[in-house]
Amino acid sequence: MPGTLLLDSEGLSKLYRKDRTVVALLQAAAEEGVRVATSAMTALEADYEQIHPARITWVLSRVDVHDVTRKVADEAAVLLRSHGLHGHKHATDAAFAALARNAPRPATVLTSDPEDLTLLCGPGVEVVKV
Repeated sequence: MPGTLLLDSEGLSKLYRKDRTVVALLQAAAEEGVRVATSAMTALEADYEQIHPARITWVLSRVDVHDVTRKVADEAAVLLRSHGLHGHKHATDAAFAALARNAPRPATVLTSDPEDLTLLCGPGVEVVKV
């Protein structure tokens, strides 16, 4: 079972900027048949300043970008409430975590914020700092 590699905003930003570590991880994932995914909100949040729009388009064409549906938003709201977090600060992370929790296993998240995402994703998702 190949699983899923999920990119949060920092993982996606590093991919936009051709960070060698992230590019190597994605190449390894592709060789193993691992799905690479993110959320539409994460794509919006990622640092795209000074990145050519064609680069962003190219990167996103190679990543499964999932919509934040009503179902995802409802699951994210449950995560926020259960951990005593406010949506104003943690909404994007909670929606991303809801997607990660439902991704085909094994699921791995690349993030610069392992504390919040480890809490929100739960034990079924591996969280790796990039």
